[in-house]
Amino acid sequence: MDAARPLPSYLIQRFHGWRATSYQENKAWFKRLAESGQHPRAMIISCCDSRVHVTSIFGADEGEFFIHRNVANLVPPYNPDGEYHGTSAAVEYAVTSLGVAHIVVLGHSNCGGVRGCHDMCCGRAPQLEEKSSFVGRWMDILRPGFERVKDIDEAHRLRALEKEAILVSLENLMTFPFVQHAVKEDRLTLHGLWNDTGEGALEHFDPARGFVPV
Repeated sequence: MDAARPLPSYLIQRFHGWRATSYQENKAWFKRLAESGQHPRAMIISCCDSRVHVTSIFGADEGEFFIHRNVANLVPPYNPDGEYHGTSAAVEYAVTSLGVAHIVVLGHSNCGGVRGCHDMCCGRAPQLEEKSSFVGRWMDILRPGFERVKDIDEAHRLRALEKEAILVSLENLMTFPFVQHAVKEDRLTLHGLWNDTGEGALEHFDPARGFVPV
């Protein structure tokens, strides 16, 4: 592990500040969480963009959400091929082991991953077309969504594609047998949300009306 280096000093300082304040003030709660295990109400699948702060948006406490983050908050189709599948593993664990009642796919404005998919599909990002591009192959998941919005004028296409990333993920979630089963038994509900990070706005997907303000 020659690449490993000491933690940056600002992170060390922040840790000590957290331990002296938040942890000390809620020590009993943290000990209870550690001893009783996690029992989250919901799984949140969000983008790994540093501007998306899931727990802050919903005012969530420790232990409340099972959070999985990846590029462009995408869920791939069910594909049990024996390879590495981090997002699929997280979904499986949330549904079959933790028994979450909700899965929320949270997209956001100005998503770099979605823009990469858009540029790739428009022929403007040849580097993402390479088989060696992890980002490009991951963004292939969103190609069906691009096909649905490609005829929209470019000024509005990116925002439409950000919302397609949510819809594609919701569609792909329903290809997982254990998700289908839990939904049909009313043990699980799926939700799509889009967050405008600049405006602090949130939209919820309604199958009858599309994305509407919360």
